[in-house]
Parts: sequence; C-alpha cells; structure tokens
Amino acid sequence: MTKKKLGSRQRQQLTVIFAFTVIPLFLLILFTYYPFCKMVQFSFYNMKYIGPRKFIGLRNYIQVFKRDDIIRTMLLSLYYMAGSVVQIGLALYIATVFCFKVKAENLWKGFLFFPYMINGIAIGFIFKFFYTRGFVLDTVLQALGFDLNNLPYWLKDQAINNWSLVFSSVWRYLGSTMVLFLGAMMSVDTTLYEAAAMDGANKWQTFKHIILPSIKTIVTLNIILSITGSLSAFEPPYVITSGANGTGTFFVVMNDIAHTSQKVGLASAMAVFLLVVIFIAKMLQDLLFKYIFRNVNADDESHEAKKRHKKTALERGV
Repeated sequence: MTKKKLGSRQRQQLTVIFAFTVIPLFLLILFTYYPFCKMVQFSFYNMKYIGPRKFIGLRNYIQVFKRDDIIRTMLLSLYYMAGSVVQIGLALYIATVFCFKVKAENLWKGFLFFPYMINGIAIGFIFKFFYTRGFVLDTVLQALGFDLNNLPYWLKDQAINNWSLVFSSVWRYLGSTMVLFLGAMMSVDTTLYEAAAMDGANKWQTFKHIILPSIKTIVTLNIILSITGSLSAFEPPYVITSGANGTGTFFVVMNDIAHTSQKVGLASAMAVFLLVVIFIAKMLQDLLFKYIFRNVNADDESHEAKKRHKKTALERGV
C-alpha cells in the first residue's frame, strides 16, 4: 500500500514538473519563436495579408535603406535617445537624493512613479489636450506673461514638436527608472556609507566611488531599455499626432506600411532590421561599459583574489 502511494506521488510530481516546463516552453515556441520565424520568412516576399505571395529575395531589405520615410524615422530615434539620456540622468540624481534623508520621501516617490501606472494611450490623450493650441500649456504660459501669438504650435512646428513628444515619454518613464536605481542603491551595504563619511568623503565622492560602481548592472539595464524604447517609440506619436508633421517614428511608419499600404513583406523586413540594430546597439553598449567600469572590475577581481588567498592561507594554517 505504501509503495502504491509512493509511486502515485512520484507520478504526480513528474506530471507537475512536466506541466510547468513543457507547457510554458510550448507556448513560448508557439506564440514567440514560430511567429518570429514566419516574420523572417515573410520579409523575403512581396505579399499582402490576403492574396498571392511572390519571392523577391532581399529587395525588401534594400527598400528599407532606399525609402526616405524609413531613414527619417531612424533620425527621429535620436530625439528619443537624447530624452532617455535626460531621463536616466534625472532618475539617477533623484534616486541618489532619496538615499539620504528627505522630508515626505514616500509622497515624492508616489508622485514620480504615478505616471508609469497610467495607460500609454491615456497619457497620449492627456498630452494631446495639454499641447493643443490655446489649451493647458498655452494658458499657463499666458498667465506667466507670454503672448499667445508668439508661442509656437507645440505639435505642428517641426522645430519643437518631436521634443514635445519626447517630454511626454520622459514624464511617463522617469519614475520607473528612478525606482530601479533606488532599489539597487538600497541594497548597498550601509557600512560603506558610514565608512565613507568617517573618511570625510562628500556626497559626490560617495556617489562616484560607492553608489555608481555598486549599481552598474542596473545602469546597464536602464540604458538597454532606453535604447530599445527609443528605437521602438510608438504610443506618443501615434496617439498625439498620428505621425503627422514629421513625428512618425519607425513603428508608426511600419504600422502604416503593414496595415494601410498592406506591404507585409516590407514591414517584416523593417522589423528584422530593427532587431539587428538593437543587437548592434547592445554590443556597442557592452563594449562601452566594459571600458568605463574596467577599473571597478579590476578592483573587484583583486578583492576576490585577496579573499581566496587569505582563505587558502587559513586552511593551510589549520
């Protein structure tokens, strides 16, 4: 009887292990890898969603580099990358301030993180109303003494409309980036701060020599997320301007090519091209951070070597 129960229990365990490994793997292949492989396949065809397909080789990829509207979208990504630099810098600064004593700290954290909890479409409509001529922003500026006739059209003037969209993105993601930095900073051993204070280190020296090296992994993660977010920006230009007046980003143009023009093969080639660009940016970022943190890594390896040497010496002494 005991053996039967034991065998039944082992079968149940094997069933649970199978369910929690094979089924998620199957779903991942079905809904991620299989569609990706089909997308790569479609990028070599001239096709619509419905109708015949014609194999054209690399012509879609050649079109990606020839079409002015696609090349222009890659330049627009530079606006969002510049905004992400500001976003990361502000988030890092605010998180560092919160590491020290601040009045009403939880209240300020809530204010900063709240925009991230709002749906991206809702934020688009908020800023569309905010930037519309004669509405919120113009009203505030008029109250400060500015003449409405001298104010630019925030969503039409091509000298400023992309910066307006970038600001909405920075406003939304600043809090989440700050929380990631703050979580990493809170995990740093507090005795390091105390030792730095006893040695007479100021806050900048504490940040440079203790905080920044300790959170380099999170800094790297935020930069990767910022690069991918900059290249794949979609909600602000799509909802606020519908890509008009030179605000159409890569995803907005790709959406128009795929769903309006029905050029599925070209849109698939654009998606594959974007993936390659992100991989290249990731590799360049890895090389950059290896160079920046080379001294920190050397110090860590030296510290670990000293610990191993000391442990070996103690074991031999015993």
